[in-house]
Amino acid sequence: MSQDLAPLFAQHIATLRQRADQALALGGFDHLLIAASTPLRKFLDDQDYSFVANPHFRHWLPLTDTPGSWVVYTPGNKPKLIFVQPRDYWHVVPAAPSGYWVDQFDITTVRTHAEAVALLPKGQRAVIAPECPSIDGVEANNPEVVVNYLHWHRSYKTPYELELMREASRIGTRAHRAAESAFRAGESEFGIQLAYLAAASQTEAELPYSNIVCLNEHGAVLHYTHFDRTPPKQSRSFLIDAGASKSGYASDITRTYAAAGHLEFQALIDSMERAQQGFAAKVKAGQSYADLHIHAHHVLAEVLREHGLIRLNAESAVQSGVTSAFFPHGLGHPIGLQVHDVAGFQVNEAGGFIPRPQGHPYLRMTRVLEPGMVVTIEPGLYFIDMLLEELRAKPVANDIDWNKVDAFRPYGGIRIEDDVVCTNDEPENLTRNAFAVLS
Repeated sequence: MSQDLAPLFAQHIATLRQRADQALALGGFDHLLIAASTPLRKFLDDQDYSFVANPHFRHWLPLTDTPGSWVVYTPGNKPKLIFVQPRDYWHVVPAAPSGYWVDQFDITTVRTHAEAVALLPKGQRAVIAPECPSIDGVEANNPEVVVNYLHWHRSYKTPYELELMREASRIGTRAHRAAESAFRAGESEFGIQLAYLAAASQTEAELPYSNIVCLNEHGAVLHYTHFDRTPPKQSRSFLIDAGASKSGYASDITRTYAAAGHLEFQALIDSMERAQQGFAAKVKAGQSYADLHIHAHHVLAEVLREHGLIRLNAESAVQSGVTSAFFPHGLGHPIGLQVHDVAGFQVNEAGGFIPRPQGHPYLRMTRVLEPGMVVTIEPGLYFIDMLLEELRAKPVANDIDWNKVDAFRPYGGIRIEDDVVCTNDEPENLTRNAFAVLS
C-alpha cells in the first residue's frame, strides 16, 4: 500500500460514527448491531458455501473471514468488536485482531457464536444482518430508515476506502496482464483463469465476483463463466471481465483483445476504446448517470455507422432500439464494498427510487454523480444471435448490413470497463492509473 492506513482508518471510523449517530436518531434506536454473518449450509449436506461477510460489517472493519463476529456501536461510545475465535481443529481459526485498525475498537474475544450474541446490548436495536442464515437469539430487523441512510452515504467513499480500491485495482490489473499473456500464448479459457488467479494471488472465492473469461464467440454471452478446458482451433478474440479484492473492497475491470492478424475486429476495439475513454472523462459532479448512458448509445451508434454495420443516423438507431440490440446492458454501476454497490437509484438519504430511462431495463444507476462516488464505465458492443434475430424481424433491418454483422459474429463482442472516481475536479480513473504503473 502506498499510504499509512492508520490515520486514514481513524478518519473513516469517525465518519462512520457520525453517519451511524444520525441514522440511529432518525429511527429512534439506541444501538447499531452489525453481524459479520455465518456461512450458508448446502442443502442436504454438512458443508457450507464460501463465506461472504456482510458488507456493512466490512464497512467498519477490514475483516473478511470472521463468521459469527459483531460490530456494536452505541452513540457516544467507542465502537466494539465482538470477535469470535472458536476452538476448532477442523478449520483455520481467525488470527487475533492486529494491525492499523485495532486502536479504533474495544475488542472482546469469545469462543462461540452464542457467547457473542449474549454480549450484545439490550434496548432499541437496529440489527443489520441477513435473514438467512438466521442467527439464534437475534432478529435481524434491518430497519429501512437506518439502512436507507447508511446506503445513501456509503455512496461517498472516504479517503481510506479509495486507497483500498486503488490497491484492488492494482491487483486486478496485474492479473489482467497475466491473462492477456496467457491468451497470446494460446491457453484455454480455463488456463487463462488459472493464470489470472496466480497473478492476483487470490482464490476464486476471494474474488469479488466470478470471472468472465471468453474466447471467440463466447464473448457474446454477457455473464459467461463456463471455462472451456481446451483452446479453440482458431483464436480470434478474448474478452475478460475480472476483478480483485482488497480488505473487502472490489475492483471490476474488463478488456477485449483481438488475436494477431484480425485487423478489422481490432479496429472496432479501437473505436470502442476511444468511446469508452470519452465516457469516463464525463464522470464529473453534476452529470446524470442515466443521461450519460443515453449519450453512450448515441456514440455507439456512430461507431456502428463508422464500421459499416448500420446505415441509420444516431438518433434513429437509438430510438428504434437498434443500439440496444448491440448494447443491451447498462453503462455501468456503483462499486465499492459490493461490485454492484448500493443506492444507485435512491432519491435521497430517506430512500425513494429514480426510474431507469424507458427502454433501458438493465441500467444499474440513475443518480447524479457527486464527488466521492465511484462508478464503472463499461460500454459494450456484442453480436448476440438471439437479439440479432429479433432485430432482423423489424422494419429497421433494411438499414443494417447483415453481411458485416455475420462477419463479426465469430468474435462474440467487445466490452471495456474502468473504475472511475468522481472528484471535485477531473475524474480519477483507478483502472487506467493502475495499468500505467505496470507499463
